[in-house]
Amino acid sequence: MSATRLLVLGGVRRCGRAHGYEVRRELISWGSDEWAHVNPGSIYHALRQLAKEGMLRAHDVEESDAGPPHTDYEITEAGRAEFLRLLRHALATVDVRHPELLTAGLGFLTELPRAEAVRLLRERLDGLAGWRSSVSPHLDAQDPDDHLRELLGWWVHSADSAADWTRRLIGRLESGAYVMADDGAPSPPGSPPPGSSPSASSSAAPVSLQPPRRRRTSAK
Repeated sequence: MSATRLLVLGGVRRCGRAHGYEVRRELISWGSDEWAHVNPGSIYHALRQLAKEGMLRAHDVEESDAGPPHTDYEITEAGRAEFLRLLRHALATVDVRHPELLTAGLGFLTELPRAEAVRLLRERLDGLAGWRSSVSPHLDAQDPDDHLRELLGWWVHSADSAADWTRRLIGRLESGAYVMADDGAPSPPGSPPPGSSPSASSSAAPVSLQPPRRRRTSAK
């Protein structure tokens, strides 16, 4: 699964209709080039590919006083279905090789009904428990003098920490935190993805995690 695919579909869905530069600007404002390795080229490629697959509808716009010719994109019914499939997968599935999938999914957490989001996160808890149980026996059997114990210990610690964070997020959702898809109102523009904490080096410039602005007129 591609985080870029989820981000581009979700970005266009929230915008309603947008050209490539707008989608690129919004996604880069998340810092997605840092934590998901999303660069301008991959965004434009994803837009064209998703349009080719029927997930997006492309509209050629002629040159005018407002600017040069460009292509606008809007999501199709098939694209909405694919977006939700990718979002559910990102939230429920533990993939230690691609932590950016969860980060991308959290950015669109409020696009789901509350009960469904909680259910998916509980599935994630099961996945974390499975990952931990697959690693911990190797840690117990490892030679105490072998430094690779530290790697195995880090994985066990990561699974425990991730499970604790996930349980806390579930508790916040069950307590009514955030405006979810079935609550009758969109999330406030400019609110950061809940629980999102992509890593960055201490020398890196601060990264904005502002989600794409919602313009719902044609996204439903």
